[in-house]
Amino acid sequence: MDIKDKICVVTGAASGIGRALCMAFADAGAKQVVCVDVNGEGAAETAESVGGAAYTVDVSKEAEITQMIDSVERDIGPIDLFWSNAGIAVGGGMDTPNDEWQRVWEINVMSHVWAARHLVPLMKERGGGYLLNTSSAAGLLNQIGSASYGVTKHAAVGLAEWIALTHGDDGIKVSVLCPQAVRTEMTRGHEDHVAAINGMMEPEPVAQICLEAIREETFLILPHEEVRKYMKNKTDDYDRWIGGMRKLNRQFGDKKM
Repeated sequence: MDIKDKICVVTGAASGIGRALCMAFADAGAKQVVCVDVNGEGAAETAESVGGAAYTVDVSKEAEITQMIDSVERDIGPIDLFWSNAGIAVGGGMDTPNDEWQRVWEINVMSHVWAARHLVPLMKERGGGYLLNTSSAAGLLNQIGSASYGVTKHAAVGLAEWIALTHGDDGIKVSVLCPQAVRTEMTRGHEDHVAAINGMMEPEPVAQICLEAIREETFLILPHEEVRKYMKNKTDDYDRWIGGMRKLNRQFGDKKM
């Protein structure tokens, strides 16, 4: 897809990868960039910087997502590309409280479900569209120190795969972003965590890699190329891979996300 003259929606747009994506879409000639975040002031600042529109939305609530989509479709125009980028991380294992599991699940997975549930029928009716979901390398490998993050990011990848294989013939393009550490509010103070073992990328180059993937309509976006090697190691010898991850857990497991 060529971003020029397209209407693009980005959640988690107030900072980090989301803000960088909004800037990249505007620079690529998008007709309109819709900046969405629970932080309304931050969304407005991003929107002002790109000449876009801002919406304050809590993506853990389906009604707020659908209301925002309806408003954009009515007041701005048909959404060509929707990026479900908002996400959160909570450290901990099986002891993570139920309410925290639920909130991570709603934001990291269900927000993608709700956006697709509402948009896929609209996109099918007009011949196609593009859905992009931000997951993580944790969605392909796992996350030392956070059960809820590793599990929900795996689910986000699985959902993106399902949409791609089920609705590809309907003209729905799908990509899933799976980086390791990127310098954002989520990673602030965690520069020495396992996710940064191959370095911490800045959001702007990640956004440019995403733009190229959109042009080529590539499903899996891997800003850190090392992840592809780790995936191969995992599928080549799962038990050996688990052993390697146990070593990382001994090294990094006590560090809080």
